[in-house]
Amino acid sequence: MNNYTLFSLIVALAILMGYINERVFKQQATIAIMSGSLIVATALIILQHLGISDLYFHAENLILQTHFEQLLLDGMLSFLLFAGALTIDFNSLKSQKWEITILASISTVSSACLVGTALYYLSSALGLPIPYIYCLLFGSLISPTDPIAVLATFKRLGVSKKLSTCVAGESLFNDGVGIVLFITLLELSTSSTASFTPTSVILLFCQEALGGIIFGITLGWLTTTLAKPLKEANAIILLSIGFVCGGYSLAQQLHISGPLAMVTAGIYVSCHLHHKIPELHFHDLKKFWEVIDELLNAILFLLIGFELLSLHASKAEIIIAILIIPTTLIIRWITTGIPMKILGQFRTHNPYTVSILTWGGLRGGLAVALALSLPTSDYRSIIVTLTYAVVMFALIIQGSTIQSLARKSMQSSQ
Repeated sequence: MNNYTLFSLIVALAILMGYINERVFKQQATIAIMSGSLIVATALIILQHLGISDLYFHAENLILQTHFEQLLLDGMLSFLLFAGALTIDFNSLKSQKWEITILASISTVSSACLVGTALYYLSSALGLPIPYIYCLLFGSLISPTDPIAVLATFKRLGVSKKLSTCVAGESLFNDGVGIVLFITLLELSTSSTASFTPTSVILLFCQEALGGIIFGITLGWLTTTLAKPLKEANAIILLSIGFVCGGYSLAQQLHISGPLAMVTAGIYVSCHLHHKIPELHFHDLKKFWEVIDELLNAILFLLIGFELLSLHASKAEIIIAILIIPTTLIIRWITTGIPMKILGQFRTHNPYTVSILTWGGLRGGLAVALALSLPTSDYRSIIVTLTYAVVMFALIIQGSTIQSLARKSMQSSQ
């Protein structure tokens, strides 16, 4: 099957499942699409165990052909992050700059270290020791959050803009920070330790992070400047697509963080462009990127469900996976609770903020893609299995039960 046919099949399946959900089940779209693909994948696995294996192997081959990690990291991610940043309310973001900055940086790095350390001791205790650097890699890829399902619930219930912005803003930036941390640790794990010093590691991290932010501001400024004299909304939309595609690719060539560049560029455009072009044109731009966001998320969650077909876990790996799920939740609660408690001495927060940040801090496609991008080694399989387990629990259990917490937060703020 050629690439175009494969892509067309994936898009058609994602839209079909979304349509069925909209007409019949009326659940949160991304969770419903992922659940549908997960059910199909599970059915194929059961049939394979019953001796009907042709469908299973054909589906597994199709999933392997998609190269999920490349599709997301080198293609979809730039569009998803720019689209997400474009919808952020800048004034609300600015009012919570300290919360978002601390949660996306200090909390993300702390979570990565704590999760990695916990996995190191847990795997050793269960007789399946994982080197510490690989444990830290797992911590770095599982710490960023993807609250797309949570934000959809917030929007439907009418949760305060302050809380929604805090959740969305943290997620956008911790994606970038998490990827930078992952790349830094991956470089450390695959290179000679003699060539790395604490200073060189810090410099690599700063080059990726600060370089990405500065580059993103530059992209945002160029986009708004060049869009100002344009008279047609379509021309502005095409300009934004060009800067997202070209900017992300250039960032990768410059060895700076493309994800952070896209987030920064999106926020800059959202803040400055609506002052420079007609309101109707800006509305058309945002609607276009909302459609792109919905389509790509539908594809992303469809593929997450089908990735089950490519997993081959041992019993020991499954036991560690079951134990790592509550571990990541506890660490998420600690790393968000402590900074919010400190900030609470100076600022007022909803009493359910930490609970929502913890239970609503879902892990998604980025974590799976980063795990699959790991080079072949004795530990890649277990990291992929652990990642998938945490992501599945987050999306199915946490994502479908966050509604009650959201309602309580609304009641407490009335």
